Amino acid sequence: MKCKLETFPPYRIAYMRRVGPYGPANVEVMEELKKWARKNQLLDSAILFAIPQDNPQTTAPERCRFDACIVLSENAQLDAADSAIREGELAGGNYLVFEVKHTAEDIQRAYTEIFPALHSNGYTMDDKPILEKYTGDLTTNPYCEICVPVKV
Repeated sequence: MKCKLETFPPYRIAYMRRVGPYGPANVEVMEELKKWARKNQLLDSAILFAIPQDNPQTTAPERCRFDACIVLSENAQLDAADSAIREGELAGGNYLVFEVKHTAEDIQRAYTEIFPALHSNGYTMDDKPILEKYTGDLTTNPYCEICVPVKV
């Protein structure tokens, strides 16, 4: 599986969080975020992240946190009255980036191949969540990037 090392800057983000088992409901949260971003004219050429915050093998399904995020510009203002949206910062750092076709099957297969690829390339995972990154025209781009935080 092909990968490349990238250094991400810290990102200012707006996000929606869902707590519960990972699965189709995560897609609904991302769609809600995109709907909000479209309404606020933030979706054109956006960078979106899907972030499963917890390892489902060690966290009870009902406690797993999922964040759907959009990168904000420095001058973007959020409406304080919109309680569904939170503001935060995504820490920068080194990530091993895998381009994956954006289908459930391909993403699932990628997650089984990532960890052997990580070790065979001599990397150790950093203590941050794995990110799924979506860029460009989100309606026609059939790929996403799975970004694994690594120690260099």
